[in-house]
Amino acid sequence: MKKMMVICALTLLSTVGAMAQKFALIDMEYILKNIPAYEMTNEQLSQLSMKWQNEVEAIQQEAQNMYKTYQSDLVFLSAEMKDKRQEEIIKKEQEAMDLKRKYFGAEGELFKRRESLMKPIQDEVYNAVKEISEANNYQLVVDRASAMSVIFASPKIDISNEVLVKLGYSK
Repeated sequence: MKKMMVICALTLLSTVGAMAQKFALIDMEYILKNIPAYEMTNEQLSQLSMKWQNEVEAIQQEAQNMYKTYQSDLVFLSAEMKDKRQEEIIKKEQEAMDLKRKYFGAEGELFKRRESLMKPIQDEVYNAVKEISEANNYQLVVDRASAMSVIFASPKIDISNEVLVKLGYSK
């Protein structure tokens, strides 16, 4: 009889524990696409990236033109002039690589600009998700956009629209 009561008590406790856990789902891509400031910032970064890419390509093109000129003048140049031109070409190619690294490298200008412009928006979304989670006692909120292992999730637990409403972008 004692065993039966212990088993019933454990079953009851595990059922209550399982029911107490609440989960929610968000789609970060969907949320961010519905925030005008994010889209505008993305467009600014895209334009800036294209501008910088054009600068890098112009210098690379200049180095190519220098090389073509060098190739056509090769027979007329002295050894000293050849060395000088080769150094100029190498210097121009290095300048292009340095500029590319400065703009697009791991700690480049584009990365810094993206971080400074996007971080406030992402923090705002994070805070909204956190407030909603605390208010509704969610133990876990999963981002559908980045969770590769989510095969199916019920739309009933998706709080993306709730997050947008909390941020002031009603859907």
